[in-house]
Amino acid sequence: MHVKKNDIVKVIAGKDRGKTGKILKVFPKKERVIIEGVNLVKRHTRPNQQNPQGGIVEKEAPIHVSNVMLVQDNKPSRTGIRILADGSRVRFSKKTGEQVDEGK
Repeated sequence: MHVKKNDIVKVIAGKDRGKTGKILKVFPKKERVIIEGVNLVKRHTRPNQQNPQGGIVEKEAPIHVSNVMLVQDNKPSRTGIRILADGSRVRFSKKTGEQVDEGK
C-alpha cells in the first residue's frame, strides 16, 4: 500500500475530491483508509453510555486507497519504492524524487 497512518493525503476522486486530510486508520486487506474530515456519513445511534442522548452522529467512512494521493510539499504526488544499499525499502515522491520516509 502506498500510504500509511498519519500521512497527509489528497482525495482525487469521489464526492470529496480536492479535500486534504490525515490518515487515521488503514485497512490493508480491504485496501481502504479513513481520512480525518473526509467521506463523512450520518449514523443514527441509540442512546448508550458514551452518548446518553442518542441521535445522529457524523463519522468518517473508509475510502478506497486508489482514490487518494500522498501530499508532499503541499502538492499531490505519486509514490514509488526504492531499495537502499542496506536493503531497506523507502517510499519516494515520483514528482520530486525526494524520499518520503526514512529507511527501516
